[in-house]
Amino acid sequence: MESSIWRPAPKPPRRGGGGGRLLLIVTAVALIALLAWLFPDRLESERDWLRIVYLIGLLALVSSGVAARRRSRWRETAKYIGAWIAIALIAVAGYGYRFGIKAVGERILGELAPGYGVATGQASVVFRVGGDGHFRVRAVIDGVALDLLVDTGASEVVLNRRDARRLGYDPDALAYSRLYSTANGMVRGAPVTISEITIGPIRLTNVAASINQAPMGGSLLGMSFLGRLGAFEVSNGSLTMRQ
Repeated sequence: MESSIWRPAPKPPRRGGGGGRLLLIVTAVALIALLAWLFPDRLESERDWLRIVYLIGLLALVSSGVAARRRSRWRETAKYIGAWIAIALIAVAGYGYRFGIKAVGERILGELAPGYGVATGQASVVFRVGGDGHFRVRAVIDGVALDLLVDTGASEVVLNRRDARRLGYDPDALAYSRLYSTANGMVRGAPVTISEITIGPIRLTNVAASINQAPMGGSLLGMSFLGRLGAFEVSNGSLTMRQ
């Protein structure tokens, strides 16, 4: 009686990865050439070229390692390459157009939240009118962000008690020595000097202001700031400030 001997099934031959590696090298060279053609003015120094070659080589190495671990075919390797190329091109395009993207984002934010202005130059900013017909601006006063109602009838920047506390003042310890005439009659205010007010790209220092003794809904951006600007104008539902 013949005895049967168990033998393990032969292992299938491993697929070679030479084609995938060659494809990675060719793709890396092509990507370098494409970047040089698209951005000739940004790749001027030897250091820039070395940085690009290093990054592309790193991406190719990572893709090659992933492909080798999975024993993928060259088509699957090409998918990894395509994904990395897309990421690289998006990153480069985002960097090249970063200022344009920022400007678009500011315009969208300015439409959705009128208090956030859109910078139109190094010393110019535009605000859209609010739904109530008033202009509100987001200002940074001595490092604190506050929302102010633009009021050309106010002689100074006027802070309510809540905002005054945010800026470090104690409204109960101030001397309300100055009288102001308003639409609601005479009110008392405590004169103060604001070290710095920044609105968009506009920055003014040593701005006269007062803290209102009576409760008020919001703080006002008055003429002690507006009058020191180079120009401010209202046109077609927009307020433009220029330093």
